[in-house]
Amino acid sequence: MNRFVEIHYFLATLLSLTVTPMALFADPGTTKPSGDVDALAPWMAGVVCRRVVENADFHTIHTYFNTCPESPDGRHVLFYRSSAPEGELGDVCIIERATQKIRVLAQDVHTEDAHRVAMQQWISGGKRVVYHDLRDGRWMVVSVDIESGQPTVLAHDRLLGFGAVDSDVVPIYGKHWNPGEYRDLQLLNVGTGSVSTVLTNQSVRQAYPDFMSQNFGDRPTSIFFPVMSYDGQRVFFKMSAVQSGKMDSPDASTREGLFVYDLKQKKFVGQRAKWGHPSWRFDGKAIVDVQSQWWDLGTNENHQIPGLPHFSGSHPSMSRDGRLFVTDAHKFDGKETEWGIAVADVNGGRYAIIARFSMAGGNQSWRKTHPHPVFSRDGRRIYFNGQADKWNQLFVAEIGQP
Repeated sequence: MNRFVEIHYFLATLLSLTVTPMALFADPGTTKPSGDVDALAPWMAGVVCRRVVENADFHTIHTYFNTCPESPDGRHVLFYRSSAPEGELGDVCIIERATQKIRVLAQDVHTEDAHRVAMQQWISGGKRVVYHDLRDGRWMVVSVDIESGQPTVLAHDRLLGFGAVDSDVVPIYGKHWNPGEYRDLQLLNVGTGSVSTVLTNQSVRQAYPDFMSQNFGDRPTSIFFPVMSYDGQRVFFKMSAVQSGKMDSPDASTREGLFVYDLKQKKFVGQRAKWGHPSWRFDGKAIVDVQSQWWDLGTNENHQIPGLPHFSGSHPSMSRDGRLFVTDAHKFDGKETEWGIAVADVNGGRYAIIARFSMAGGNQSWRKTHPHPVFSRDGRRIYFNGQADKWNQLFVAEIGQP
């Protein structure tokens, strides 16, 4: 399992200890809070880590930390597989957890990069999977009915954001390197195929004229990368302006800001200058972000979680009960390619590093895969991308039975 055998204890400083492969442990740190069940304890006393797809001789990659690859009923795991060195051409698949039986939902899917691959995600409470694909030079959004396997093309010339998994709704937006006529935020109903514009690009400019002028001047802009809250009531996004116009380039566009819009009340509820790596708290009232902090949308206050390091390069997401967050972090021991997975108490002071590994190899995409850890719905598993030999692999870390 490459360097997944390395598990590290963290107290005031970083120490290291090699343990038996597949059995992962972490130091309990400070004393647990009194008067409540210690949610962090199971992640400190025996965590089993394994590949989601055993003996895979190809890349297996989950999308992002804003969506869980495990189906809402817990039976299947959604992933992108690719035998291409770049990891940018492959198949959208699901695997049955109990049997390791793989089912291909879509073949020869072209992606923007190997970072978020096909943006594949569960929707409609697990009845469908939706993804985007580049076909014959044109981008399209596609859904697949899980029961019948029937694919349906739902939109052209747009890309996917992240939807509310228990609803039929996903956000879509114009290509940030060439949005054309699609500059607004649209919601797509994957059940009916209907598309509605819920927020215009011009409305953002009118609401935040100083920020837009300072960061984009008179350049045409578009709404970029929308992420819906789990209840489907709110959405956050960036703003974008074309730069080089080349898709496969970090300079394809200028992307700035973090904007939060309430879809039900039809009003903005917050804005920040920096994007970071935001994800929703499950109640939709707060956003967790980089450097161990969270943003209360009700009070507009930023809260630093005490007693935790500022995990470098982190992609944080919270457990459904709001007690824990998980994040990746890199540059361990000063090495750019070293990554780890940390589980932390949202009250601060206590955390466990449950895995540590190198991402020096893997796919050869212009935008490579990152771990992007995320909790399962029941909070007992954490999925993350790692590396085994020349392949990127999707891993799952799981706590034992209660």
